Amino acid sequence: MSGWTLRREDALDAASLKEQLADTPARAARAILAAASAGAVEAQALLGQILLDGRGIERDPALALSWFQIAAGAGHLMARNMLGRCYEHGWGCEANPARAAAEYRACAEKGLDWGLYNLANLLATGRGVAKDEAAAVACYRRAAEQGHAKSMNLYGRYLEEGDVVPQDVPAAHRWYERAAEGGDFRGQFSHAGVLIAQGRLEEGMAWLERARLGGHERFRRTAAQALAQARQPEIRALAARWAESA
Repeated sequence: MSGWTLRREDALDAASLKEQLADTPARAARAILAAASAGAVEAQALLGQILLDGRGIERDPALALSWFQIAAGAGHLMARNMLGRCYEHGWGCEANPARAAAEYRACAEKGLDWGLYNLANLLATGRGVAKDEAAAVACYRRAAEQGHAKSMNLYGRYLEEGDVVPQDVPAAHRWYERAAEGGDFRGQFSHAGVLIAQGRLEEGMAWLERARLGGHERFRRTAAQALAQARQPEIRALAARWAESA
């Protein structure tokens, strides 16, 4: 949920809140709860997130879902996207991919990059909706063009493979680079692969390290298996470090 801030009219200073969440999350949570209870929509959405994460407050997915519903009902798009996430994954409710898709689509229709990305993921796999990879690619592209790093990497992958859209490898490589620079660990891994294939081993390994540090355990485990097959001994050695951190 990076990128959420609280407006001054919501009675919380965004810079102070960010500092409090890092240093004194419990105090920040109390401030957010007070603002949300007073009707501040941005705070209601953020309260749902910290309840979902258990940051500064006891984790309560069901209560998080309720606050997302309240904020979404007031027109908060990111809260509606998170409502979709709850329905998709069963956070605080029974999983309902079809309902998740409906929430994502409503966000996507208003141009929210995360809504486009999440809807694309369902369209690409046929969860909750009929599988439609062409529509998925269109959503990834729209989100990528807004600067959504995860969508950049996935759009690049479709361009590289050329199965759903015409193949354009140079464009794919440019999207990987943008995804990497945007902080997406999978984009960093993709970009590293391009650099290594071009013989730019040192640069590629630097991006691999950034991907390792930013990626989650499942990603590191899968990536370690792929790296272990590399012909370069430096990368095979790196794969062992990835496996240790998985």
